[in-house]
Amino acid sequence: MSTLALKGPYWVTVRQYRRTLWLTGALVLLALVVIGGLRIWDAQTPDVQVQDGYLDVADGNRAHHLLRFAIEELSIGMVLLPLLVGAFVAGPLIAREFESGTYKLSLTQSVSPAAWLRAKLVTATATALVTALALMAVFRIGWGRVGGSWSLSWSERGPYEATGIVLLAYLLAAVAVGALLGQLIRRTLVAMAATGLVLGVVVLVLGAYRWSILPVKTVTAQAGGTLWAPENGLIMDSGLLTSSGARFNESICWEEAAMTPGTDSTEGLWGKVEAACQARHGVTTQYLDYHPQSHFWPTQLIESGIVLALAALALYAAFRVLRARHP
Repeated sequence: MSTLALKGPYWVTVRQYRRTLWLTGALVLLALVVIGGLRIWDAQTPDVQVQDGYLDVADGNRAHHLLRFAIEELSIGMVLLPLLVGAFVAGPLIAREFESGTYKLSLTQSVSPAAWLRAKLVTATATALVTALALMAVFRIGWGRVGGSWSLSWSERGPYEATGIVLLAYLLAAVAVGALLGQLIRRTLVAMAATGLVLGVVVLVLGAYRWSILPVKTVTAQAGGTLWAPENGLIMDSGLLTSSGARFNESICWEEAAMTPGTDSTEGLWGKVEAACQARHGVTTQYLDYHPQSHFWPTQLIESGIVLALAALALYAAFRVLRARHP
């Protein structure tokens, strides 16, 4: 058992931040109690059968609405989790040690600077990953019931992070960036703010461009009807095609309809003018660009690879800075 016990700087780090660890565990337990309790409460009200034999949530099922709300809030919290982890690592874990000078005590205990930093980062990484995995498991409890409904589809920000592996990559990047900025800034609050800002930019930018990584699929149909995305797809673009297959700029007909007298007062005239305009330009087909649900895991893997590369660079820079300042 003694070989399994924490030793040296690892024991010191855990002991130093034991209250934070207990608080983290309590929050995970609270999430489990809330989501699990709502899931059990929701099961007490059976679904009702609607047309075509489908089952739908009963109107009086308040637990289901609360479960949806709880899952939405939990998904937002999981998106923000890397920012919180990075800010904690940069501030209380690293910068405060330099700001107060307490790191010198650790370095006088036959502990090298690299071992001191490594102990802090390993402890923070293990805690962050275990917490994330636990929250992802809790999320799955509720996701099995409300997943796929409005604002909770597989491609939405929040569910996308909570049901894949990219969140773990962001957490590793958060620890690495926090370690680097904490050493460079050495002021607790400033380091926390800077780390939150940097990670926020990374999360926003990659989140905005993640669906540009893989090429979209396109489906077409006769113009005039309703065209749906197959394969539970994420719609990226839609519009009209001419007989030659070229994509038609719909604003041409919108502007023509807007300039035609009476379209704002005569019912149905706008649609007739627009239809006549499209016919003159040879519009015959409509198209829809989409990402099928099968693009979920390839996108997760590619985005995780990008984030892990950034994490590796930040971690390498953190140890280089430490070696330069404390050889």
